[in-house]
Amino acid sequence: MSGHSKWSTIKHKKGKIDAKRGQIFTKLAKYIAVASREGGSDPEMNAKLKEAIVKAKAANMPNENIDRAVKKGAGELQGSIYEEITYEGYGPGGVAVIVETLTDNKNRTAGDVRHAFDKNGGNLGISGSVGFLFTKKGQIMIEKSESIDEEELMMTALDAGAEDVETSDEGYEISTDPIDFGQVCEALKSAGYELISAEIAMIPSTETELTVPGDAKKMLKMIDMFDDNEDIQAVWHNWTGEEDEQ
Repeated sequence: MSGHSKWSTIKHKKGKIDAKRGQIFTKLAKYIAVASREGGSDPEMNAKLKEAIVKAKAANMPNENIDRAVKKGAGELQGSIYEEITYEGYGPGGVAVIVETLTDNKNRTAGDVRHAFDKNGGNLGISGSVGFLFTKKGQIMIEKSESIDEEELMMTALDAGAEDVETSDEGYEISTDPIDFGQVCEALKSAGYELISAEIAMIPSTETELTVPGDAKKMLKMIDMFDDNEDIQAVWHNWTGEEDEQ
C-alpha cells in the first residue's frame, strides 16, 4: 500500500479475507500470541496487543479465537513460539518491498521469501536496504455513508489523537502516530463508526511505477505468493499501480 487512499486495494484485501478466512485468522492469531507473550495479556497495558486485537476485530475474527491466542501467548495454553523477522528487498522494476513475518522455522521462511522474490524478477536485500523509504503510521479506513457527518467524524478522530483525516469519493482515511492508533480506533468504534480496515502500516515516502510490459503481473504474483504464506504477516511496497491492476 502506498501513501494514498487505497480503496481498491483495501477491497481486494477484504476479498482475500473472505476467501481465505481460516488462513487470515491463523496469521492474526500468531500476531496476537506474540504480542501477548512479549508485553503481557492485558491490552490496556500492552499497546502492541491492543493494536493486534483491533486489527483482528476489523477482520471479523471471533472473540473466542482472539481470547485463545492471547492465552497461548501468555502461556495459559500450549502453543508454538514464533519469532518476528522482517525482510527487505526489491520487486521487478526496483519496487521497494518490506515483508514482515512470524515464524517457528526461520530457515523455511527465509527460503520461501527468497523464492518469491527470485521467481518474480526481484531480489532479497539486506536489512535496511529499503526500510528508510517507509514511515510507520496507524491507518484507519471508513467507507462513506449517508449517515456519516464528515465534520463530526473529523472532530471525533482528531480529538482522540489522529494526525490527519483525508476524504475521497469512497471514504475516509485516518492517519495516526502508532502510539495513538489504539485509542483512536476505540474512540471511533465507541462513536458508532465501522472500520473497514485498521492497521499499523508502512507508508512509503516515494512511489515507483512499473512501465516494462509484464512487470506489473510479476509484482502481483509476488504479492500473492507472500499473502498465501502463513508465516508472512504483512507486505508493504511503494508500487503505485496496484490499484489499476486489480
